[in-house]
Amino acid sequence: MPKVAGRFHTLPEYALATIPQKKRELAARGVDVIDLGAGDADLAPPPKALDAITKAVREPAMSRYGFGLGLVAYREAIAAWMGKRFGIRFDPMREIVPLIGSKEGISHLALAYMEPGQVAIIPEPGYNAYQGGTLLGGGEPYRYALRPRTDFLIDLDEIDDVTLHRTRILYLNYPNNPTAAVAPIDYLEKVVARCRELDILLVYDNAYSELAFDGYKPPSIFEVDGARDVAIEFHSLSKTYNMTGWRCGWAVAAPEIASVLTKIKLYTDTGQFMAVQAAGVAALASYDEWVPGNVDVFRQRRDAAVAAFNANGFKCDTPRATMYLWIPLPDGMPSAVFAERLLEDEGVVVMPGSSFGAGGEGFFRISFITSPERLQEAAARAGRVLSSMGAAV
Repeated sequence: MPKVAGRFHTLPEYALATIPQKKRELAARGVDVIDLGAGDADLAPPPKALDAITKAVREPAMSRYGFGLGLVAYREAIAAWMGKRFGIRFDPMREIVPLIGSKEGISHLALAYMEPGQVAIIPEPGYNAYQGGTLLGGGEPYRYALRPRTDFLIDLDEIDDVTLHRTRILYLNYPNNPTAAVAPIDYLEKVVARCRELDILLVYDNAYSELAFDGYKPPSIFEVDGARDVAIEFHSLSKTYNMTGWRCGWAVAAPEIASVLTKIKLYTDTGQFMAVQAAGVAALASYDEWVPGNVDVFRQRRDAAVAAFNANGFKCDTPRATMYLWIPLPDGMPSAVFAERLLEDEGVVVMPGSSFGAGGEGFFRISFITSPERLQEAAARAGRVLSSMGAAV
């Protein structure tokens, strides 16, 4: 058989890859499976997005190549939304990059910036696209463990100078997946200043900017002075609009940075299906009338999940954003063993912290993506496993 490149072997196993088959096997055995694994809610997209795509798919022009330009109306809708939401103006033609979901843009960007011997600082636990892009780009991941002692923030002062001077990319994601941590604006100001000082590209993954509660409004990195010199920010319709499978997102950056990702994408794809972009226009236009109600559904689920897991032997705080709880396990209880027992014994899918990297050990993640009743049932099942394992630890 032909030999694959060495960089392929550096890729770890993808944590969610085996879950669908395991669910099928359990369901075939008659197990009532509750899936709290992926950040993939069981809710419908906005009606106006559904209406828009229904109309657009019947237009022959929408089925042609979008190329890098895509649907101009989608670019314009993004620019208008960024201006309204964050008070920042972006040129729709030069500073916005339509994406087939933010994941592909995040991973593809590293192909343009990483070289052998250069470093990308990656939060661990963190989204696998960060290290995937780094490794496939030939770079070296520096995995920074997100732990409670730093409020799950990356502290660049803890990284040695040699590594910092080899660093080409810093990945940040706040509100954070999987820890649900948020970043204060003064922290972001310090990070931008260090990136400017060290000439580091700041990749700011802002996929959860709208899934926030109790009056909290996550910022854009571009609300920080000087960020345009070093940053690119990624957004997605997936979480805010329950459109995970539609794969529709965007990046914003100064023209010098946006054009780099645009060029990479010219060689890797020919653009998102323009009917999906038309639905994206409708989704963004429905923000004021639709998003607050959708976020409130997640708030109710968050509150139910926090109460249920706390009542069943766990200790978890109430997150200000995202669709996740990052729940600590007792000392000495391996997260992968707990998750496997919970799946096999009780039919509940959760993500062990170790599946996000060694820095995530000692925790597990649940997604509050189903009804309060199902979350309460899942928590009760998890409590039974915790009790049975606790006796053995």
